[in-house]
Amino acid sequence: MLNTASNAPVAEERPLEKALGHQVRLLRRERDLSVADLGSAAGISPGMISKIENGAISPSLASINAIASALNVPITALFAAFEETRDCSFVKRGQGVPIERRGTKVGHHYELLGAGIRGDVVVEPYLITLQDQAEAYTSFRHLGTEFIYMLTGEVIYHHSGQDFHLEPGDSLMFDSNGLHGPAKLIKTPMTYLSVIVYPRP
Repeated sequence: MLNTASNAPVAEERPLEKALGHQVRLLRRERDLSVADLGSAAGISPGMISKIENGAISPSLASINAIASALNVPITALFAAFEETRDCSFVKRGQGVPIERRGTKVGHHYELLGAGIRGDVVVEPYLITLQDQAEAYTSFRHLGTEFIYMLTGEVIYHHSGQDFHLEPGDSLMFDSNGLHGPAKLIKTPMTYLSVIVYPRP
């Protein structure tokens, strides 16, 4: 497995086995069966049933079939807790969703590049464009953390009393609860990628 510099938690191992085990345990308890009862009915040792319920092993199809029969459910019922789909958002160039935000009034154009619908964290990636007529604006303030990556143009970007000179390839990440925004537009038109992350309400 390739290691990266990310400190993000590793994705759960054996997600299918964990989901299968969760469903077996749920159905067993609904029927008021002990591990030994289910093992006896399915012809599988109680120890093996426990390992299956804990997602510790990948049971054979024969074992899965035996457990489903003992629980009197179709095999598919044992996989009901496993959701294969994961959030994914694809946006073609130039087809992001135009968004009205506070900066729109001073000539800042926001294009939302993706959206997630699940999870505890909201991630909003924007392509922000400032044309020649755009104005400086340093009163942005909102929850979360913001990451900016400069693509074109040049700007003095302000955050909580500090100014940063951003050119293409430069990046800035900050607590977005502090007042921030472009203080001086040195070279326009300019574009930068802004990714805002905050807890889902």
